[in-house]
Amino acid sequence: MDIAKLTAQTRQTVGKGAARTLRREGRIPAILYGSGTDNIMISVESSELEKMFNSPHYSRGLIKLAITGNQPYDKTVMVKELQRDPVKAHYLHLDLLEIRMDKKIATMVYINPVGTPKGVEEGGILQILRRELEVYCLPLNIPEQIDIDVSNMEVGDSLHVSEIEVGGDVEIPYDVDFTVVTVVSPKMEVPEEAEEEAEGEEGAEKDESADESENE
Repeated sequence: MDIAKLTAQTRQTVGKGAARTLRREGRIPAILYGSGTDNIMISVESSELEKMFNSPHYSRGLIKLAITGNQPYDKTVMVKELQRDPVKAHYLHLDLLEIRMDKKIATMVYINPVGTPKGVEEGGILQILRRELEVYCLPLNIPEQIDIDVSNMEVGDSLHVSEIEVGGDVEIPYDVDFTVVTVVSPKMEVPEEAEEEAEGEEGAEKDESADESENE
């Protein structure tokens, strides 16, 4: 399987001033985290990062990171967190996580509803309450997306996480059997706040950590 590629350089300087200097040069400050190893301070080209995200090879989120320097070496990594300017939308900081290809990992995969529900053809509305689900598997087994057949769903029907089968050696871990998609009548449309609840909580956590990463 092809894996997206990204080149990085080690860096010695830290702090807001150094981060601004890197960004003016078209580079983004980043940190590589690894299991049982020291964190590595690196930087990547902003244009190369954008190109990687637009590459079809990035569909599974795996990255072959080539770190240049006196002793160049490669790492297989995934994006742990990416911070962008909320107004200008340019990249601010990148956190990468080193992974082992022989060790299972947890990652998020997008949901892809397949078909048109019967209830929608009768005037109902398909509500997608979870846009993505966490899966647990080996890196090379990460599915590009999770297809869910919704064609037989009628108004009032709901599909729960326990009913979703991914296949292969891929698990969907969950503590509560939550609803993933449902078909409702227009008068019973689920409020948007409920759909975005999980994303809102995640966004709040990222906002709290933004200032800390700015200092790296």
